Amino acid sequence: METMRIVLLLATLLCTLVAGFLVAFSVVVMPGIQGLNDHDFLQAFKGMDRIIQDSHPLFVLLWLGSVLTLVVSLFLAFGKLQGLNWMLLLFAGGLFLLGVQVPTATINIPLNNQLQKQELATMPPAKLEAARKHFEDRWIRWNIIRTIVATLTSVLLLVLLMRL
Repeated sequence: METMRIVLLLATLLCTLVAGFLVAFSVVVMPGIQGLNDHDFLQAFKGMDRIIQDSHPLFVLLWLGSVLTLVVSLFLAFGKLQGLNWMLLLFAGGLFLLGVQVPTATINIPLNNQLQKQELATMPPAKLEAARKHFEDRWIRWNIIRTIVATLTSVLLLVLLMRL
């Protein structure tokens, strides 16, 4: 049970850090760049996303580590946790994978990749406006969803840790 608790603690920490990262984008980063003109908004986002896409080691550790440790926690807890404790872990794991990782892979990353391909310096104002409209609202909406789900996941994992 000790190994499972250590991995679960690490999964909780990493999932909480991912939630914090998403919260920061929701309440600071996106509102902070929203007042910029279309070109500067898109360019600022491209710059931040480029750091992530270049596989910044700490970001990769946090993001992929949260998934890996959560999945390992589920395997280690299988047959050891029962009842409500097992349900908390199972629900938290499913919620994080389906509500954070799936939208990231199917919505936010494709939007980021489309933006990375844009040659903003040569785009006329109307195309910049259209590119921003295509990107901004959908990206923000799904980031808010990911933020809520990641935060709920962290709460569930913390509750589980307190019960163990």
